[in-house]
Amino acid sequence: MSTKESAGLPEPALPQSVNLRQEYAETGLADILDQLDRELVGLLPVKTRIREIAALLLVDRVRRRMGLTVETPTLHMSFTGNPGTGKTTVAMRMADILHRLGYVRKGHLVSVTRDDLVGQYIGHTAPKTKEILKKAMGGVLFIDEAYYLYRQENERDYGQEAIEILLQVMENQREDLVVILAGYGDRMDKFFRSNPGFRSRIAHHIDFPDYSDDELLRIAEIMLAKQNYRLSPDGHDALIAYIEARKGQPLFANARSIRNALDRARLRQANRIFASDGAIAIDTLSIIDAPDILASRVLKNANGADTSDAGKE
Repeated sequence: MSTKESAGLPEPALPQSVNLRQEYAETGLADILDQLDRELVGLLPVKTRIREIAALLLVDRVRRRMGLTVETPTLHMSFTGNPGTGKTTVAMRMADILHRLGYVRKGHLVSVTRDDLVGQYIGHTAPKTKEILKKAMGGVLFIDEAYYLYRQENERDYGQEAIEILLQVMENQREDLVVILAGYGDRMDKFFRSNPGFRSRIAHHIDFPDYSDDELLRIAEIMLAKQNYRLSPDGHDALIAYIEARKGQPLFANARSIRNALDRARLRQANRIFASDGAIAIDTLSIIDAPDILASRVLKNANGADTSDAGKE
């Protein structure tokens, strides 16, 4: 019996309605989701799924407050897709969402790979894995290329020890840690088939599509604008040709490859204008022109030149 009941006082009645829009505004979810829209071009299926998860968690938060549910939902996730499709950025925003809604204490993201978790000799793996988990507690642990944790061809591989520790923590401490596994889709499918314990603990599977040519061009323009550069009309056309050629070569990494290409274009631009005689207009310092892009080995390879550097920017 409660204190109020023992004193003859009635229990306060729970509210009979709730304004979810007001809850949405007060948690700051709109700011986080708007930031995600600004940070990432395209990816509509991914953004839609993140908004759906946010809505689910918001409703669940209200239900918990009203005493309608008592179990913490399973929040571990799998992000699949090619490199450079925004998986790490989305993981960061997901950590923000979980923190705003009270599902994690801190809202920080710890990003790791196999090398951060698996040791090279007996007795080394457990301390490494536990140290990473300690850092990630209260937030989100993002494991990139998670399938490298499991090497079926090597019976003496220490990755299995890390997997067993992770599975235990994902189950027993899911109220204080969310784990996101990431990697190529086909390899992640094989990984889950080999490790059903992971699949059973993953609640949300999100696939990240490759960017279209137009989206990659837009990403390039945004990247340049952030550094106070812009494309000339001829540079714009050259970059369109570059994107088309680069997507057909090995090791293409979407936005990551575009960033690398722009870094090289800026290098060529700096050397081009440095080699010019006399004074140059200030505006010239900010323009990426066609020669800065057309000199790329990607376009030379596409035109039938030596292909030994295929895959480089």
